[in-house]
Amino acid sequence: MSARHGEANHLRRGGPNPGRPPADGAPDPHDHGNVCSILSAELPREAHHALGEPDRGPRGAGREALRDRANPFSILTKGPLILRDLPLLREAAEVTEVGSSVSVGFTDTALWRTVEPGTPSPAARLNAVRTLTGAGIDCGVLMAPVIPSLGDSPAQLRATVRAVAESGATSVTPLVLHLRPGAREWFTAWLGEHHPHLVARYERMYAGGAYAPTWYQRMITRQVHELAAEFGIGPAGRDAARKTAGPDRPDGPAPAGATQLTLL
Repeated sequence: MSARHGEANHLRRGGPNPGRPPADGAPDPHDHGNVCSILSAELPREAHHALGEPDRGPRGAGREALRDRANPFSILTKGPLILRDLPLLREAAEVTEVGSSVSVGFTDTALWRTVEPGTPSPAARLNAVRTLTGAGIDCGVLMAPVIPSLGDSPAQLRATVRAVAESGATSVTPLVLHLRPGAREWFTAWLGEHHPHLVARYERMYAGGAYAPTWYQRMITRQVHELAAEFGIGPAGRDAARKTAGPDRPDGPAPAGATQLTLL
């Protein structure tokens, strides 16, 4: 098991021996302060750590431990909850590399209301990106999910990438909808209720498994890549954004792959 994978599992479990009461006199591993101490002692200094949604429990303590040890880390989130940790992220960015990414699959509010009810709106997610970049925290956008036949028209892709660029995002990475078991059944039922004319098309498109055909994924990636270049998302756009995006940072080459558009 890699150090990075082990650290992620450690955070998800909430520290060592989950559910087991501490021995007399031993620190409670579920106490926020004790979790910080435990993680600060155990985390490898040089490894880059990828974290999920903000949390006030052990995972929240994990961010504090990474800051205290100047470990580089990045956070992937679906919405504005990450802004609760903005002061901590700014402190960490002063001593190590901090990155963030927010998922914004589309800006079509009608589509969002039907397929992702109860989640932060596209506008709220983009505002989080804007706030993070304005505070000097690099933030990319995971453009996911791109939904075939519902969110992939040229006009929709253009509107989304334009909004991403206006938010100040440092990169955009498209990810076409994938339908693993469980999600596939839910989505098929949703599709039958809201867009029954598309059910047969999806059955053909996803006949080979959870992922859309490679040719389709490459087509979406190419279109988004071209739009990103048009709207200045990339090295040139990022250098320009730095001038108005909070504290000055030393100039230097962009990290390898920082603007690479890939399908995960």
